[in-house]
Amino acid sequence: MCLGIPMQIKSIDGFMARCEAKGVERDVSLFMMQEDELKVDDYVVVHVGYAIQRLTPQEAQTAWEIYDQMLADDPQTRPEAG
Repeated sequence: MCLGIPMQIKSIDGFMARCEAKGVERDVSLFMMQEDELKVDDYVVVHVGYAIQRLTPQEAQTAWEIYDQMLADDPQTRPEAG
């Protein structure tokens, strides 16, 4: 299964960006989106280290709500009842 992660661009240096999601930062290649005019604070979908699509803030929030619900429903990610 492939999963794209919504991330917010925090800084841009050429075709590389520092992106953040839920407190985790990663260096992301913007090479595949070089025709788009991306800027700091834009949201992008990141897959295997590449930004592949621009998102609105609302789309990014909706995606994270779905991912959070998926994790909450997965018995492997829930803390042990104790």
